[in-house]
Amino acid sequence: MKPRETIPKRLRERAQQHAQRPFSWSKDESNVFQATSFGEMWQLVTALAWGFRDLGVSRGDHVGIISHNRREWLFTDLAILALGAADVPRGSDSTADEVGYILHHADCKIVIAEDPAQCEKILSRQGNLPLLEKIILFDDYQTPRDRPAPQGIELIPWQEVLDRGNAAGQEGRREIEEEVDAGDSDDVATLLYTSGTTGEPKGVMLTHRSFLFQMDRIVDILFLKPHDIFMTVLPIWHSFERAIEYICLNYGTSLAYSKPIGKVMLADMARLRPAWITSVPRIWEGIRSAVLRNVSTQSPLRQAMFYFFLGVSEMHSGAYNAVRGRIPQFQRRSRIIDALVAMVPLVILTPFWFLGDLLVFRKIRQRLGGRFVAGVAGGGALPPHVDQFFRAVGITVLEGYGLTETGPVLSVRLQKNPIPGTVGPLLPDIEYRVIDEKGREVGPGEKGELHVKSPQVMLGYYKKPELTAEVLQEGWLKTGDLVVFTHTGDFRIVGRSKETIVLLGGENVEPQPIEEAILQSDYIDQVMVVGQDQKFLGALIVPNEELLQKLAQELEIDYVEREELLENEAIHSHLSQQVKERVNSKTGFKSFEQVFRIHLLPRPFEVGGELTQTMKMRRNVIAEKYRRQITALF
Repeated sequence: MKPRETIPKRLRERAQQHAQRPFSWSKDESNVFQATSFGEMWQLVTALAWGFRDLGVSRGDHVGIISHNRREWLFTDLAILALGAADVPRGSDSTADEVGYILHHADCKIVIAEDPAQCEKILSRQGNLPLLEKIILFDDYQTPRDRPAPQGIELIPWQEVLDRGNAAGQEGRREIEEEVDAGDSDDVATLLYTSGTTGEPKGVMLTHRSFLFQMDRIVDILFLKPHDIFMTVLPIWHSFERAIEYICLNYGTSLAYSKPIGKVMLADMARLRPAWITSVPRIWEGIRSAVLRNVSTQSPLRQAMFYFFLGVSEMHSGAYNAVRGRIPQFQRRSRIIDALVAMVPLVILTPFWFLGDLLVFRKIRQRLGGRFVAGVAGGGALPPHVDQFFRAVGITVLEGYGLTETGPVLSVRLQKNPIPGTVGPLLPDIEYRVIDEKGREVGPGEKGELHVKSPQVMLGYYKKPELTAEVLQEGWLKTGDLVVFTHTGDFRIVGRSKETIVLLGGENVEPQPIEEAILQSDYIDQVMVVGQDQKFLGALIVPNEELLQKLAQELEIDYVEREELLENEAIHSHLSQQVKERVNSKTGFKSFEQVFRIHLLPRPFEVGGELTQTMKMRRNVIAEKYRRQITALF
């Protein structure tokens, strides 16, 4: 990385190198993919930057963007960065309260909104946004007839901002080039708000240096080529997706925007034939499920053939990995012995594997477009059975790991030597240590919390020095994740020392606000929300014994033991309804924050066991004690 380099400076350099090469692909109104070249991208970015500056955006400002994925988003992001300002993005599925809090806390004077619905959401919190001056809309907006125009807030079409910049001509572009030249690696590029343990969002301050660090080090891990297409389906504002966008920019690889919906995504892959795709584990689980559903509709003979070859392929991939030394070495082992043991089954299975690939699995790979190289999965753990399935059918999925606080990529399986059951090694030049429960630094094969030190680590949480000091000390970031390293430098995530739940789709859920809402029911004494690496949330519930007995009397339920009562369908239904009434969209919870299944526990959590001396839940203890019950929920 050059001194004082920034993301816009890198884009300008690549635009000169690859002026005619496609930078991005997005659908027009006819649902046809249209390309924007690197050269056109730079022209758009500089014109937008001039327009934003003309509207008052200046170096150091924070500009909100409330929008889902669309072609204008990336142009806008890069234009804001070109001015030395920082964007404050959030998806259109955010609640009005979230948007209001974030825009107020981030001191946003100007906000870009996707459409009238997002504009209305922002205006509904106008009383809490004293700094707000302008809202720029990607889509056209008409003031509703039943409400007067907002006082003191100027509404401006995005196209008008672009037109202003284009009208400025070459002189305006030179002025923007000077702004770009004035940028520095340590300038804040974005404030990404992530929920805290109290449910109050925290603004993660990430610099240009953070993203550039990843851009320059991923080149030895993922071998993207300039003619490749990288399909993106995750929220465009999320740190993982942002990192991929900038990485593609650096490679000269083009981006294509799709949606994480099975039929839409697969149809887009067939049209564009991408080499790469960003993903969360749910996408791969969905593809696997779709394949198996299709198999179930076929004749018994074809089903038997599929599962025979799938079993053969799974055994073959295991033997192949052993021969190649791709077994995670959490304990030291001999690669030579592993290879010798696996060689005989590998030789025996190879003809059957080749036949299965020819008759069955090649057809599955063709559905991904025929030029597919690999998927990069993050935002949650890839289930082992899903990982194994795609290895067996010959589709490479490279699992990675990171945090919003690190911009986010800390590790990813090496494309040339992926080790199953791990998230690969840390990126080069990241310092790390693993600290156990006693505060000791431990080595390979031992569990502990991962601490990292790297130029990509956030500056801190905006206007929250106390929270920053809790996780960031002397440059070391406490990730809150429990890991075990292999003797070859790869590692596995084995738990979380912090409370955040990451669902299979990559959504981060803070359980405390949900639990607090559930505890508003008199029928519920204690609750722990669960769902790490699952599709949805569940909950372990300790009912109030007195009210439970009264309820049983009212419903005329006969029982002998408390456990028998808890298994009664009417009791279970009543308590499920108690949860649903308190955790739903009307009470301010998103769909993925809602609890879909519960399990009733016969005994309360106790101090010294499931509870600390200060009555806080020991989540890891509860999860271990009730592992069977939690598994049954999903």
